[in-house]
Amino acid sequence: MTDLFFSKSVVYICEHSNNGAMGIIINKQFKDQKLKTVLETISEDDNPIVKDIFFGGPVLLEKGLVLHESRHRSDNTVNISKSISITGTLEVLKDLQSKSDVSFKLILGHSGWSQGQLEKEIENGDWLIQNTTPDFIFNIQPEQMWTQAAESLGIDFGVASNISGQA
Repeated sequence: MTDLFFSKSVVYICEHSNNGAMGIIINKQFKDQKLKTVLETISEDDNPIVKDIFFGGPVLLEKGLVLHESRHRSDNTVNISKSISITGTLEVLKDLQSKSDVSFKLILGHSGWSQGQLEKEIENGDWLIQNTTPDFIFNIQPEQMWTQAAESLGIDFGVASNISGQA
């Protein structure tokens, strides 16, 4: 995909229905130095709660979401799967800092598709679909995720074209 937001993006689909879809990009970290200031403002006792902030997509960039393992629950937690949940409050970051056994990512923004849009993009060959695990989401280095996901499907993008579409 040649779109700057989605080129080499690994998107975790959080919701998919007849009304559309919502997902978050899980492999693109913000590199902006100004965001380091944000991290400092949400630290506890000079210990940063998060070391990285991820770009979830171009929709509502001012809204933070915490993608985390489902072992942690709060009143505002939404289960996405048996093992992955999402929470949209700052308090969850403070809770998770004290739980070294629950992995999480702070993500700003999300990606959205209108009714039928994602299905058309998949049909057009713009997206490759596969299941994932918490280990992949939280333990694979972000810069390696896209390549590893493609290789797990048997695709060698070293010889593939950047052009999407039907064959």
